[in-house]
Amino acid sequence: MVSVQQAVSKSDLKKFVTFPFSLYKDSPYWVPPLIKDEMETFDSEKNPVFENADAWFFLAYKNGEIAGRVVAMINWIEVNQQKLRKMRFGWFDFIDDTEVSEALIAKVEELARENKMDFMEGPVGFSNLDKVGVLIEGFDHIGTMITWYNYPYYQSHYERLGFVKEKGYEENKFPNSNVDPALFKRVHVLIKKRYGLKEMNFRKASEIMPWVDQMFDLFNESYAKLSSFVPITPVQREYFKKKYISFINPEYIKFIVDSSDKVIAFAIVMPSFSEAMQKAKGKLFPFGWYHLLKARKHNKDVIFYLIGIHPEYQNKGVTSIIFNEYYETFKEKQVRTCYRTPELEDNLAIKQLWKHFDPKVYKRRRTYKRDL
Repeated sequence: MVSVQQAVSKSDLKKFVTFPFSLYKDSPYWVPPLIKDEMETFDSEKNPVFENADAWFFLAYKNGEIAGRVVAMINWIEVNQQKLRKMRFGWFDFIDDTEVSEALIAKVEELARENKMDFMEGPVGFSNLDKVGVLIEGFDHIGTMITWYNYPYYQSHYERLGFVKEKGYEENKFPNSNVDPALFKRVHVLIKKRYGLKEMNFRKASEIMPWVDQMFDLFNESYAKLSSFVPITPVQREYFKKKYISFINPEYIKFIVDSSDKVIAFAIVMPSFSEAMQKAKGKLFPFGWYHLLKARKHNKDVIFYLIGIHPEYQNKGVTSIIFNEYYETFKEKQVRTCYRTPELEDNLAIKQLWKHFDPKVYKRRRTYKRDL
């Protein structure tokens, strides 16, 4: 028999965060999160997303052991401003037992009906900067610190529970040797001259901070047309500044500004921390910090995390400037492989952006929806 309990106390939330460590203990592909960071993500006193969102955490027990977990979320900006009555759910993990997954989803549905939501969608996070999608292809590839990994049986559970595909995502990769500088070397000079643009490169995190507010403004503007986009609030941007910007290699953050020093494009790349996170086993101490620092300095694989371009400058060749700057940086760092975070499979513009590098789809994932 399965029982589901709400995780409220700090000790319960730690059980919630650490459940996947046992579920995936034998998987060479799962990348564990940092337990401390995950706990802060779910802490309403530390994560400003809770100013505009509610969340409920559930643990499923079978035979006295934790057998699954799920977070049910309502983003009230989405509901009240966008008029999208959606119950989000994520961090949905479970043993291969339909009784467990069904019991957890029943709790999500119960809350959705209590709050008069129209449908449920998952797995998603609180916002567009969170992880998204259940993996449906590419199970034999190592995960990343910014995506969820799951076993193949997850998909059959979603579909047995009456969920249907809502959005599809692809993850691509290409060797850095595929990058032909001739594609942008000459063009980027012409584009800068034509529009009065210049690149901004950094060596220290402190040099980036004065520009970050503009970057988040541009993020909201350039991603606004994507389905289910929820803007980043001013309080959230302060949180992300402190938590992430100083952690990312400054040389992997590129800004393009116009003649008035207004940011019109940005890109963020991260070194792959996957193997370092596996070695850290969820903890910075005593040796986790060493593995992460080593990866930050020496990893030869990188992940393109975000690219944003002001709507007025889209389709004007601005990416040639960005690619030229990364080409020089990657050459200096001897980068081998470039990975891209999940992108909507019907985003034709992003496919056109990368087509010259001959990327290969190596993972697919999707979110699922169930009407109420």
